Amino acid sequence: MPETTPSQPAPGSSEESAIGLPIHRPEQPALETRETLAPVNGPTSSTELVTQRPPKPEPEPERDRTVFMPPIDIYDSGEGLVLLADLPGVTIESLEIQVQDNRLTLYGRVTPTLPVEARLLHQEFEWGDFLRSFILSDEVDHDQITAKLTNGVLEVVLPRTPKAEPRRIQVNRE
Repeated sequence: MPETTPSQPAPGSSEESAIGLPIHRPEQPALETRETLAPVNGPTSSTELVTQRPPKPEPEPERDRTVFMPPIDIYDSGEGLVLLADLPGVTIESLEIQVQDNRLTLYGRVTPTLPVEARLLHQEFEWGDFLRSFILSDEVDHDQITAKLTNGVLEVVLPRTPKAEPRRIQVNRE
């Protein structure tokens, strides 16, 4: 069994994110269901492979959703900052972007796209939520922030607040 370090929780364990959402780490990223193949002699006496399906398991209660920290690129456009976040599977309807108290929060939910009658045979992409937040500087114009989602990539434009031009202040007599 592989050893775990203090920074990595043990496989199969759950922990909480910084905002209290549960983070689940699966024991093994293996097949959800396994099928066995067995040889069968047909009328032509050639060997064919057929699938033997295990009995259908009882539906599991909804488990804690996995929370992912999406990879982010940030660059300076000259007029402000541009943030690019990879959010595969997130739709505009399941995406929430919020600015409050100089904190930008990105939250996206991914839901399974399998038909109800489908049976998952192999899974490498986990369903879950994307969550990331940033502290914004006072230079960001909160009222001018824009965002667009294209093919699973979120682009958030954080324009700078225009700098105040120096002006002369007239002094009046009493």
